[in-house]
Amino acid sequence: MKLILLGPPGAGKGTQSVELCKRYNVPHISTGDILRESVKAGLPLGLKAKSYMDKGELVPDEVVIGIVAERLKNPDTKKGFILDGFPRTVKQAIGLDEALQNIRSGIDMVIYFQTSEKVAIERLTGRRVCKSCGFNYHVKNMPPKKENTCDKCGGALYQRPDDNEATVLNRLKVYEDQTKPLVEYYSKKGMLKKVSGDLGVNDLFKVLSGMFVEAKLA
Repeated sequence: MKLILLGPPGAGKGTQSVELCKRYNVPHISTGDILRESVKAGLPLGLKAKSYMDKGELVPDEVVIGIVAERLKNPDTKKGFILDGFPRTVKQAIGLDEALQNIRSGIDMVIYFQTSEKVAIERLTGRRVCKSCGFNYHVKNMPPKKENTCDKCGGALYQRPDDNEATVLNRLKVYEDQTKPLVEYYSKKGMLKKVSGDLGVNDLFKVLSGMFVEAKLA
C-alpha cells in the first residue's frame, strides 16, 4: 500500500493517516517531520534545507525531493507508506516518480480529500495545540478533559497564529491554486480517487478501507 493523500488544510488527511498507519502497519511520511528530522540528524540535505529555513525561505523542490527519496529507501517502507503533504507541485510529483523508479517502486493510489470551505474553516479555527508535546485537540470535535490543558502531558493549549479565519481562507485559496495542476497530473495517470473530506473520522475511514479492499491493497 503506497499512497499519496492530497487535500486542503482541514481536510482530515493527518487524522486519517494516523488511523491508516495503525491499521495497515505502514509509516506515515510527512515532509514537515522528515525535514525536521534531517536537520536534527545533521544530514547533508537537512543542513542544506536548514540554510533556507533559517532565512525564512521556501526549501527548493530538489532539496525536498532528495530528502523524501532518502526516506523512502528506509526498510520500513517495503510494505508501503503514506505520503502526506508531498508532493505539492507537479515538479515535485515528477521528481517523486523518478525517485521511485530508481528504487523499483511506485504509487498505488492518490487520494484527494474534497472538503468544503465551511468545514475546513470550522476544523482549523477550532484546533488547539499543546505547547509542550504538540498533540492536537479541537474545541468541538475532540476537546481536552480539562479546558486548555493537554490530557497527555498537562501542557497549555494554544491556537496557532495561522488558524485564525482570515489566514485560513488565504491558505485554502493558495492550496487550491497550487494543487489544481497536481490533481490534473494524477487524474491523467488514472491514479486519482476522490473522497469527501467533510465526512466524520469513522465514516471516512470506512470509505477508505472499502476502496483499498476493492483495489486489492488491503
